[in-house]
Amino acid sequence: MEKPIPKISVIISTYNSEEWLKKVLWGYNFQLFKNFEVVVADDGSGPKTKALLEQMQEEVFYNIVHVWQEDDGFQKSRILNKALLACNADYIIMSDGDCIPREDFVEVHYINKEEGFFISGGYYMLPMNISQLISKEDIKAQNCFNINWLKEKGIPKTFKNNKLTASGFISRFLNAMTPTNASWNGHNSSGWKSDILEVNGFDERMQYGGQDRELGERLFNSGIKSKQLRYSAVCVHLDHKRGYKTPESIAKNQAIRKTTRQENLSWTDYGITKK
Repeated sequence: MEKPIPKISVIISTYNSEEWLKKVLWGYNFQLFKNFEVVVADDGSGPKTKALLEQMQEEVFYNIVHVWQEDDGFQKSRILNKALLACNADYIIMSDGDCIPREDFVEVHYINKEEGFFISGGYYMLPMNISQLISKEDIKAQNCFNINWLKEKGIPKTFKNNKLTASGFISRFLNAMTPTNASWNGHNSSGWKSDILEVNGFDERMQYGGQDRELGERLFNSGIKSKQLRYSAVCVHLDHKRGYKTPESIAKNQAIRKTTRQENLSWTDYGITKK
C-alpha cells in the first residue's frame, strides 16, 4: 500500500554529527502536528549516520528519507538541492541537524504558510554544556525549551530568553517589532517547493556563509514576500565548532550575493538545473 503524501517535508542538513542529529530527530518525534516527513540532506557523512537513521526509522513515527552525497568538502548547497527534489510535500521546512524543534514547531510553520510568502524563523543558541546534557526525556518533557530548567543549568537572563517564553499576543508583537530582517535562514525557514524551484534552488558555487540568505534574496526578487516568526517558530541550537568557515568562502559568497542584489536576479545558472 502506498504511503499518503505528507502535508510537509522537513529538510534537515547534517554532516558526521550523530549525537546532535539523534536529539533533533527525537524533537520531531514529539511534534503536535504529525503529517510530515523528514528528508535528511547528508553532505558526505560516514556509515555511522546511515546506521543511526536506520535505527531511528524503527523508533520514530514519521518517514525518514536519507539523501547522501560523497564527501567533497562543504557542499551544503548541492545536497540541499538534491534533498529539495526528494521532498514529497508541496511545502518545505528547512532546518539543521543541530536544531531541536519545540513541539509546536511544524504546526506553527504549517498554520502560517501562505501563497506568495516564505516564513523566517529564529533559534535560541545553547552553550556546549547544556547541549550535551539534553536527553531524550528532556526533549519529550520539553525541558530544553523551559527557561526555568535552563536557568537552573546556568543560562543567563537576557532579552533573547523571550524567544522561549513569549506566546500569543507577546510573540506576535515581538515578531512585528524585531529589527532583524525576515530573511531565509537555513536553520529555520519554510516555503513552497514550487517557489524554490522557480528560482532554481541554492547556488552551488556557494560554500559556508550566507547561501541561505542568497536564496531568500532571489525569492524576494521573484516577488515572494516574507513573514517574520522568530518568536513563534522556535528551535534550540546545539553548540558546535565551525571548522568549514573560511575568509575565502565568506568573501566569495558576499560577492555572489552582491551581484544577486545589484542585478535583481531571481534565477541562478548554478542551481538545480545547470546551464
